Amino acid sequence: MMIPRRQLLIGLCVTVTVDAFAPPIIAATRHAHARRPTTTSHNMMPMSDVLQNTIMNLDQLNNSILTMDQAAAETLAGPFFGLSLFPYLAFLYFLNLPQNETPKGVTVGFATCLLFVFLTIPAAIGAKVWYGVSLADSDWLHGSAESLLTVTNLVTVIAFRQALSYKEQEMDGIGATMPESMVSYQPMVNLVGGLTALAGLTAFVPGLMGADVHTPYLNGFMDIPFQLSARHPEPENALTVACWIIHISSLVEFLVAMGFCWRWADVSNNPKWRGLTWGLLPLHSSGITA
Repeated sequence: MMIPRRQLLIGLCVTVTVDAFAPPIIAATRHAHARRPTTTSHNMMPMSDVLQNTIMNLDQLNNSILTMDQAAAETLAGPFFGLSLFPYLAFLYFLNLPQNETPKGVTVGFATCLLFVFLTIPAAIGAKVWYGVSLADSDWLHGSAESLLTVTNLVTVIAFRQALSYKEQEMDGIGATMPESMVSYQPMVNLVGGLTALAGLTAFVPGLMGADVHTPYLNGFMDIPFQLSARHPEPENALTVACWIIHISSLVEFLVAMGFCWRWADVSNNPKWRGLTWGLLPLHSSGITA
């Protein structure tokens, strides 16, 4: 769900993914700085006090985030979410460096996350302007917007799977045709275009038919019949089954993509991909939290 707290979490942790593919010269510079001798001072605080103060500050920050009201969250989410664009663009740049041997289709998959973000913004504005609610409270808009994240992760998984299958067959001495998605952006771009158009229909059709704030996503497809749920009525802004499926599938797809990143480190003999897997973990955690 693209709600303010999720935006804040993504903004805080997205920079972790960039360092995995930082060029060696950057890493060498960091190590050089780390090796420089440091001067001591009689006024320097003992390490135990430093650790204690750090833990106290982190605890206060954690409590502030957990007890934050919606207005404060929205105020903080905007700047953090906007600033997270720049490290993500840097991540895409490093991802696409030739020495990282990234399949072109995988780059398209990660880049499609920006499409999800940009198209979610008008959906959130529409929910606020038309109905006076957040995007998470309007099921049909919420499900349509969230389906774009499912598209992003699905494309990444498919491109990774095609490349891994080819590499593993090649390592086993089995003749295989290199998938076009390894060397060309076009196949996955076409897939993104088709799936995005399909996701767009789930928003445009209800909009043209005069959907209200709590119109169910996909018209309540797969929802439990009212007669069976009448004894335990849900709140009117409860997520439909289809919307839950979209949420859960995007989380599962992202987890699969992380596993493929780890395997790609082996087939490409590039351990940086394991670093990317660890870098993606906070992003997956933010999705689970939301």
